[in-house]
Amino acid sequence: MDDFYSDTKSLPSKEMLEAIVSAPLGDEQKAEDPTTAELERRVAELLGKEAAVFMISGTMCNEIAVRVHCRPGDEIICDATSHLLNFECGSPAALSGVVLHGLQGTNGIFTPEDVRGAMRPASRYMPVSRMLLVEQTANLGGGAIWPLETIDAVVGEARSHGLVTHMDGARLLNAVAKTGISAARYARDFDSVWIDFSKGLGAPCGAVLAGSAEFCHQAWRQKQALGGAMRQSGVLAATCIYALENNMAQQSRDNELAASIGRRLERIPHISHMHPVDSNIIIFDVAADAPTAEDIVARLRERGVLLGAFGERRLRAVTCLNVDEQAGDRLVAELTAILGA
Repeated sequence: MDDFYSDTKSLPSKEMLEAIVSAPLGDEQKAEDPTTAELERRVAELLGKEAAVFMISGTMCNEIAVRVHCRPGDEIICDATSHLLNFECGSPAALSGVVLHGLQGTNGIFTPEDVRGAMRPASRYMPVSRMLLVEQTANLGGGAIWPLETIDAVVGEARSHGLVTHMDGARLLNAVAKTGISAARYARDFDSVWIDFSKGLGAPCGAVLAGSAEFCHQAWRQKQALGGAMRQSGVLAATCIYALENNMAQQSRDNELAASIGRRLERIPHISHMHPVDSNIIIFDVAADAPTAEDIVARLRERGVLLGAFGERRLRAVTCLNVDEQAGDRLVAELTAILGA
């Protein structure tokens, strides 16, 4: 199968798995795992933060950031397409008593004016506006990359209202690869930020949340409380260090392949709309007289290609180290065969 369903389907290489064998290990909960500590040091440096904490997933990074930054009854301002709002089981409400205010941005990107309009007045009846969340890149926005000037503007607006700021950086490194802007610069004015290792970087699991030393101390307490603290976590951290040392260039290759696929899909009849392809995600809609998204997915599966249906007529393809140019050619050819008539 040529699997374009998600970059979360990326598989660790033999060399990545072999890195586990030689990794020095210890008890993470006692701060005795040197491999985990080294990963946290590297990510803190990469993101320009004082400290970092290894987590089992990006969702845990988001939810722990919410628990540290917010109190029950607070409100988070985010885009309506954000992962926190749509794909984390309502956990801000369930775990932290926090509500979300979804903004109607463009491809997952909103403006300072949107932030200003979302701010709650001081009132005993309303939620308290507490946190701003930016998702870089914006997944459901087609992997859209937030321009740096827009990030600076919305963060500046948030700061003027006393909000804390958090970046969901699941695919931040795809943005870095595309623009050449450092991860630390993108993250500079955020109180917390994380990157994922289980997507384009190809590790089997893991994410790292970074911020101030005090924030990370509180994040560790929440990690413990939620059952996320591990023992010899270096077996996982070793794969993430391998990814930092060997798979960073993969982000550029993924972006380039997605752009190539996107240019060719635009020429296929019955594809009615395509999001701009900024990074490694391709989202497109098919016309009303075309097969449904589910039907297209089923037909492609029969032909050895996996894609995701994200609505009745919307599909998503994501590039990662699992797929190469030949797989991209096959995807385009099979979609042309299905939709070209």
